[in-house]
Amino acid sequence: MSDFVKQLDRLTNARTVEELWDLHTKQMETYGFDRLMYGYTRYRTSSSLGDPQDWVLLSTQSPEYMKVFFDEGFYYHAPMLKWALANDGACSWRWMMDMSRVDNLTPSEMRVMEFNKQMNVTAGYTISFRSISERTKAAIALTAKAGLTQDAVEQTWAKHGDEIIVMNNVMHLKLLTLPYTGERSLTKRQREVLQWVGDGKTTQDIAILLELTPATIEKHLRLAREALDVETTAQAVLKAAFYNQMFIVDVEA
Repeated sequence: MSDFVKQLDRLTNARTVEELWDLHTKQMETYGFDRLMYGYTRYRTSSSLGDPQDWVLLSTQSPEYMKVFFDEGFYYHAPMLKWALANDGACSWRWMMDMSRVDNLTPSEMRVMEFNKQMNVTAGYTISFRSISERTKAAIALTAKAGLTQDAVEQTWAKHGDEIIVMNNVMHLKLLTLPYTGERSLTKRQREVLQWVGDGKTTQDIAILLELTPATIEKHLRLAREALDVETTAQAVLKAAFYNQMFIVDVEA
């Protein structure tokens, strides 16, 4: 079994998002990409990527970089993110450099590039994953180790680009199957009552099944709505399903 196949086997058998991400980042580092940033939204519109708290966001970038990039809204003007939103596949960061040389970037985009330069985020590739819904989009930025030039990255990509793309695609597709909580975490009881709602049970039905009072069931449903930041129980069931928090199998340590 080749190293490539072994890595795909490890990715597809990962049991948690944390395990999957650890496997993937370690493998990408062997190609020279030591700072990764993956983002996925299910709430994209023509003018927004949705509430950042609802994104699946994984990164090995420094906290200092992430704070500025997201808290100060730099991501909104990042040239490679704009490319990813409009395209599928892989794109060399040379595209961004070429755009800056011919004055095709806005002042806000140039500000992002200057910030990246200060943080040694200067060479890499971006992969934009194909969406099956107009409301979803995912992409990953593969940042090369500090000191590596884009020419060096291109040499690596010429040798291993195809397998890097496949590994990233498998990682992305696997992640979509795993429970993800982020900042929207449910308790075991909240998840349980939402599961019964998803099965078509009424509050009275659930109370009988769990041997609790209807008022207690309503309390758990209210807390589930608050945890998921939605207004209705139907929305809570949908969002919990989106993040694979319904009917999950607990992973043993």
